[in-house]
Amino acid sequence: MPVIALIVIGAAAGFLATRLMRIEADIPTTMLIGIVGALMGGFLLRALVTVMGWLSGFVGAVLGALLVIWTWQTYLRS
Repeated sequence: MPVIALIVIGAAAGFLATRLMRIEADIPTTMLIGIVGALMGGFLLRALVTVMGWLSGFVGAVLGALLVIWTWQTYLRS
């Protein structure tokens, strides 16, 4: 999946991931979480995208964003 598409999908995935994890974050933080998660999830699940199509890219983006939020809450938040 092209990087630009991952960035666009990541913005939506960040919103969904912050709601699923029940955290309150401002819009830039939500978008950053989603974009980083989308890039991580998109690159890790590239083989799945080939098999399942664009939907798996979105699932990968949400899973990646959830991982970023979990890491942020576990290790970076005081």
